[in-house]
Amino acid sequence: MSFVEQLRQYDWDQISLSIMSKTAQDVERALSRTKRDLNDFQALISPAAEPYLEQMAQLSSVLTRQRFGNTMSLYIPLYLSNLCSNACTYCGFSMENRIKRKTLDTQEIEAEIAAIKSMKFDSVLLVTGEHETKVGMNYFRQVLPIIKPHFNYLAMEVQPLEQAEYAELKELGLDAVMVYQETYHPSTYAQHHLRGNKTDFEYRLETPDRLARAGIDKIGIGALIGLEEWRTDCFFVAAHLEYLERNYWQTRYSISFPRLRPCTGGLQPKSLMSDRQLVQLICAYRLLNPEVELSLSTRESEVFRDNVLPLGITSMSAASKTQPGGYAVDNVELEQFEVSDDRSAASVEAMIRSRGFDPVWRDWHSAYSG
Repeated sequence: MSFVEQLRQYDWDQISLSIMSKTAQDVERALSRTKRDLNDFQALISPAAEPYLEQMAQLSSVLTRQRFGNTMSLYIPLYLSNLCSNACTYCGFSMENRIKRKTLDTQEIEAEIAAIKSMKFDSVLLVTGEHETKVGMNYFRQVLPIIKPHFNYLAMEVQPLEQAEYAELKELGLDAVMVYQETYHPSTYAQHHLRGNKTDFEYRLETPDRLARAGIDKIGIGALIGLEEWRTDCFFVAAHLEYLERNYWQTRYSISFPRLRPCTGGLQPKSLMSDRQLVQLICAYRLLNPEVELSLSTRESEVFRDNVLPLGITSMSAASKTQPGGYAVDNVELEQFEVSDDRSAASVEAMIRSRGFDPVWRDWHSAYSG
């Protein structure tokens, strides 16, 4: 059964009710287990689990250290273009927003690479708007051979592609792809994706399957927290992860926790998540799955990132710019959203070391297999 078919069998309201009706006894049962399932995960993200946050944090920290040691991987996004043919209510790159549009050429990409390498990064996430003609496969074929020689690990966050196209990009050096469903609620998804190819909910949902079949090393999934009721949306992220690991066990997976940030267009979140609730969610994912990588971006504040670092996070972005050409020439008019933690890479590195962790600039898995 595909995950599209699996999702159709769920009732969103019943899942929400199940989560909200969990009791302290359910939480204690989940915490007592060494191997947890999706029912336990519901208990751990429920309001009933909030009084158990300290216990969850301690268990999460132990599990993370057992699997990942005291390492913290660092990566940086490289925005190649803000051209987009989709109209999405929450994104600064939406085609309906009147912002300056920019796609980096070869010379500008080389300037960005030089700026990024001067900050020690060896893992880069390539980001574009979703515009299949102007920043599609022809553009990717041109730029990946320029970028890959400079970085040990190359990830992309672009429009969903076909399996054969992912296989071709793998041959050009692609290691990982981040593809966030935004929300797993089909009607809410339709409310926020108004025009363009991104309106196809099921095609996007099946993207991780195409990635895994193409042999991509790592797949990142997640929900944009705030579009729907966060507990239910994040349950479906966990269910999606379980499906992927069962069907494509050779692939690595990561989960991200993007909360809506200010951007051109200014959508207000439907569901607000407090900092304590985000900590609860991070710990719940770790208690469910000790192997999955958990990533935290500069959307979050430096105080929050510093404090949550030991609790389950395994990778962080740093010194991020969310506009094309942002490292060589800082032009905020082009940015996708405002970052919250604007510290330099060196400052983030120093913070990580001060807390007894080892900053990792080179992806360990790629280095080991290479």
